[in-house]
Amino acid sequence: MTFPKLSTAFEQRGPRRRTAVVAALGFAPLALTGLAAGPAAAHGSMTDPVSRVSACYAEGPESPKSAACKAAVAASGAQAFYDWNAVNMANAAGKSKEIIPDGKLCSGGNDKYKGLDLPRTDWPATMLSAGSHTFRYKGTAPHKGSFELYITKDSYDPSKPLKWSDLEATPFAKVTDPPMQGGDYVFDGKIPARSGRHLIYSIWQRSDSPEAFYTCSDVVFGKDSGTAGAPAPAASAPTDKEIADGASKSTVQHHHGGATTGTQRSTAPAAEAGTTGNQPQADGAAATPVAAAGTQNLAETGGDSSTPYLAIGGAGAIAVGAAALFATLRRKAAAAGRHSR
Repeated sequence: MTFPKLSTAFEQRGPRRRTAVVAALGFAPLALTGLAAGPAAAHGSMTDPVSRVSACYAEGPESPKSAACKAAVAASGAQAFYDWNAVNMANAAGKSKEIIPDGKLCSGGNDKYKGLDLPRTDWPATMLSAGSHTFRYKGTAPHKGSFELYITKDSYDPSKPLKWSDLEATPFAKVTDPPMQGGDYVFDGKIPARSGRHLIYSIWQRSDSPEAFYTCSDVVFGKDSGTAGAPAPAASAPTDKEIADGASKSTVQHHHGGATTGTQRSTAPAAEAGTTGNQPQADGAAATPVAAAGTQNLAETGGDSSTPYLAIGGAGAIAVGAAALFATLRRKAAAAGRHSR
C-alpha cells in the first residue's frame, strides 16, 4: 500500500517525531488486515441434548475417545469437527425436507460432515425422559429464525441410515427467536414417550437468510443395550474453554447469502438483503456484525448484551478505517508543523 506525502511540515520535523508518525502509518495496514482476516464466529449446535458433532468435538477432533467419533473423524477428517458449529445448507429456504436426501440428514446434505451420517448403535448419547425439557442450543453467531425439533418413530433402527420417514411428520417442539442465556438459545418443549435409543433432529432455519443448520442428537430413554449389550458412552457438550481452545483451528468464515471456508469476510446486514447464495455445501454464512457506530440492535439477531459480535469487516470497512486513520495523522502532522515554526 502506498501512503501519500503528508505535508512539507512533516518532512521538516525532527527525527523522533517523524519516526513515530511513520511507525503509526506502517502499523495501520497490519491492524486493518487483522480486522478483516481475523477469526470469525460460526453459528451453533445443539448441546442439550448433545448433538453428534458437539460430542465428537468435545472428545477432541485429533484423538476422539468413542468408537463412533473415531469412525466419524476417519470418514470426514478432523477439520469438520473443528468446524463443529457450521453443519448447514446455505440455500435451504425452508425446504430442508425437499433438498436433503435420505441418509444425509445429520450432515445436512453437506459432504464435509458425512461422518455424522454413519448408522451406528454406539453414538455417545444423552439420557432423556418423556415430558417437559429445557433445550439448549449453543449460538456462536446469533441469527433470527425458528427451531424445529423432530423425534424418531418407535420403529427407528439406529443401525440403518436415517431417513425422513424415520422421523415423526411434525415437530414436537417449535419456537421462533428464542432468548439467549449465557451464549445458548434456551427454549422448552415436551418430549414424547419413547423407549430405548432414539434420535432428536433439529432444523434451525434463519429468517434473515435462506441458510439453515442441522443437528442429530442421540438420546436414550430408559435402558440402552448399545453394542454387544454394552451401553454407549454418555455424550458431553464442549465447554467454553474447549470452544475457545479450538477456535483458532476453525476454518469457518462468513459471507453474505452463502458462505465458504477460509477466505470470506463478514458483511454488514444491508449486504445480505436479497441474497440467496449458490453454495449448497457451504460452511457458514454472514454473521450479523455490529454497526459502525456500535449501535446494533441485539434484538434483531436474537442476541443479548452478553453476546459477542464481530467488528465491522470487509473491504468497505478497511477503506473507512484507513481514511479515518490517515486523516487523523495528517491533522496531527500539520499541527505539529505549525507548532515547530
